[in-house]
Amino acid sequence: MSNRQPNPEHGPFRADQLRDGDRYELTNGHPIYCAPSGRDHAGPNATGAALLDSDPDVQWTGVDAGYSPDPGTLRAPDVSVAGHTGVPGGDGGWIPEAPPLALEYAARGQDEADLRTKIADLLAHGTRLVWVVRLIGPRRVEVHAPGQPMQTLGGGELLLAPGILRNPVPVAALFDRAAAQDTILRNLLQRRGYADLDAIHAAGREEGRKEGLEEGREEGRDEGLADAILTLLSARGLAVDDGTRERLRSTRDPERLRAWLLAAAQADTLAGLFA
Repeated sequence: MSNRQPNPEHGPFRADQLRDGDRYELTNGHPIYCAPSGRDHAGPNATGAALLDSDPDVQWTGVDAGYSPDPGTLRAPDVSVAGHTGVPGGDGGWIPEAPPLALEYAARGQDEADLRTKIADLLAHGTRLVWVVRLIGPRRVEVHAPGQPMQTLGGGELLLAPGILRNPVPVAALFDRAAAQDTILRNLLQRRGYADLDAIHAAGREEGRKEGLEEGREEGRDEGLADAILTLLSARGLAVDDGTRERLRSTRDPERLRAWLLAAAQADTLAGLFA
């Protein structure tokens, strides 16, 4: 959010005069102060970032990442997906282009004039989609695209970003943490070669069929779930010790394994997984 409107004339500042951590954006060389996020804003930000980052076609997602497509512009969407050329390397600095997809959460106290200016800046510099999630009033997401009238989608509808995201995003997943986790789980499974949770069950049944016994079918299903959990933990950078691996593969309770599978998409530690 900001506390002033930019002057239409070119201002005195350049993006290279701002440093990481400065609470300002630039539009046409004019600074716009960005206040810290409150609780109602910060929580959805984290959920939205995890959701977009999990999509199988996304290489990099940032929270408040700075994009500077020209010297007088510096914009930091709440959440953004970087294009292939804009994935940050090791040299630091601002990303020298606009993000293909930007996500903004509009909470209590949102300055609507500054939000409109921010959307216009992003679209003018190459952003293909800006999603504005309205946290006040009816649950809805406004979709902004260059040269097109704004669209508003409500609960039960799907957001599409062809060429940016592989999978549709349920509007509900941008508001509700449980709905977001279901979508994240689907995306993470696809990253590891499974279409969805049913595909893991099918792989287990096929393995059991090859064994030719009902016991083999049950074991194959359970082993498929255990392998999916191990795959997700590895993808999230969590090292799995031999004891944990054996615990997962020896468990014969499908409901417990499903619960662990859901937890594996969010747990930061192995202890958090089993909790």
